[in-house]
Amino acid sequence: MPVRLSRLLPLFLLVFATVFAQPAPAAPTAYTGSAPVNSQNDDERAAALKTALANVVIEQTGDAGILARADVAKAVAQADRYVLQYSYRGSDGARTLVAQFDSEAVDAMLARLGLRDAAQAAAPANATTEASVWIGGVRNADDWLRVAGYLARNNFVRSSRPLEARGDAVLMRLTLASDVPHFLDAVAAERTLAVESRDSVSGDADARLVLTQ
Repeated sequence: MPVRLSRLLPLFLLVFATVFAQPAPAAPTAYTGSAPVNSQNDDERAAALKTALANVVIEQTGDAGILARADVAKAVAQADRYVLQYSYRGSDGARTLVAQFDSEAVDAMLARLGLRDAAQAAAPANATTEASVWIGGVRNADDWLRVAGYLARNNFVRSSRPLEARGDAVLMRLTLASDVPHFLDAVAAERTLAVESRDSVSGDADARLVLTQ
């Protein structure tokens, strides 16, 4: 007879504290950009990363024509210098590359180009968001270690701790280096966890995720 997660939670918390007790260096914050692609070949990926970074620059500056400047276009052409990670979403015929770019490096680039005040560019590095999310599909200790490991590696998560267990779900308190929507976009792109709901869940969480099997 399977043991309910709520009865195993103390064990999971002990494992969590033992495995992830060492403080991790603060992960770089990130901007998310995307671009449509037809395939995953190297040339198309390089072009898509430039488009994704261009979209980030336009979003951050609020100027859709900013790429007409030669110095901005040259900086965007070096998108591989700023990318933290990327993944593909969708299937053949409707595929999108989703990339996370180091926001501190992008902000510094914008400041060099005169598009952002240097003091303003440095400010977001210390900004954090507190969020609570339910993560379902956690049926055993192996599933829990997958969840804990993913959160420890995620560039948007500065810290995480479990608060409560209900059935096969765990309520997690997260300190994010971004806002909740950008964190959820990254989660959806990486596919370790699926986003079931972006809305408040039972008034005690900002979203509901589920571990993919």
